[in-house]
Amino acid sequence: MDKIKLGRTDVDVTRICLGTMTWGRQNSESDAHSQLDYALERGINFIDTAEMYPVMPSPETQGSTERYIGTWLKKTGRRADVVLATKAAGPNPNIHWIRGGAQDFDEKNLRAAVETSLARLQTDYIDLYQLHWPSRNVPIFGAQAFDPAKERASVAIEDTLAALGKLVDEGKIRHIGVSNESSWGVCEFVKQAEMKGLPRIATIQNLYNLTARHYETSFLDETCMREDVSLLAYSPLAFGQLTAKYLDDPQAHGRLTIYPPTWSPRYLRPGVLAAVARYAKLARDNGMTPAQMALAWCYSRWFVASTIIGATTLAQLRENIDAYTVKLPRHVLEEIDAIHASLPNPGQ
Repeated sequence: MDKIKLGRTDVDVTRICLGTMTWGRQNSESDAHSQLDYALERGINFIDTAEMYPVMPSPETQGSTERYIGTWLKKTGRRADVVLATKAAGPNPNIHWIRGGAQDFDEKNLRAAVETSLARLQTDYIDLYQLHWPSRNVPIFGAQAFDPAKERASVAIEDTLAALGKLVDEGKIRHIGVSNESSWGVCEFVKQAEMKGLPRIATIQNLYNLTARHYETSFLDETCMREDVSLLAYSPLAFGQLTAKYLDDPQAHGRLTIYPPTWSPRYLRPGVLAAVARYAKLARDNGMTPAQMALAWCYSRWFVASTIIGATTLAQLRENIDAYTVKLPRHVLEEIDAIHASLPNPGQ
């Protein structure tokens, strides 16, 4: 499995990262351990989780994903073999059970978040610690426009970096990253770090798939290239839509049928369904499964450092990893761009 350095760090990660957001809801602890064993067997060394997982979030299951990883680390003793990334939840009244609703990125909350994650993960350090979404008002999770009427009080980026800097100095985290960020956010994090001698973000974990190419169409790709910030692409299969399983069977088992449609309505938009039908036909006409084509395309993008893949079965995980060896012909890439031009970013 090919590797790449994150940002300006000396951390080498595989181009595929094992995502874990279903562990604790759709997957049991034994499932999680089996996926970890298989991923490492295939050469993957990068694991991504979050304090709020599993998804969809609930007070009863919150933290289970990190706990499953922790029990695996204790059982196997393979902490040195993995690059472990987790995330701190940002302000959100809908997950008030996390730290009693105190989720902003000040020193008190970040320290509490890091220390509880370390305890669940049964480790002394986190390789990459990420801010799951911004403290400030930003259009994320399906919002399609910035709305200044939603402005709210937020912790200054300088103060957040200072708090993270203390945790780095203490050895509890090695490197930092952001998630669901904008070009302005990336530039401000870098500027404040360089002006104040604070830790520099190494990564950005943002949505990227065939139905959601805002990362490139907004020129965030240029911003991150020039600032040496590596993209960790999440949801490359658009919550399973790009496998075409819901196209073939609208009641197929998966998060879009298990959970209420209001949880993530963007992947049920008519434009997404239309785009999925065209991408699925293109894949099948060229001897690929829709999942293979969607992942191979994401793996091949010049600005994607590592693609975060999630699976609920080992068979799905195997197919997702195997897609790394698929090379898309030029005519397929051209047709993908033609579909995107006619149906731009319906899942953004």
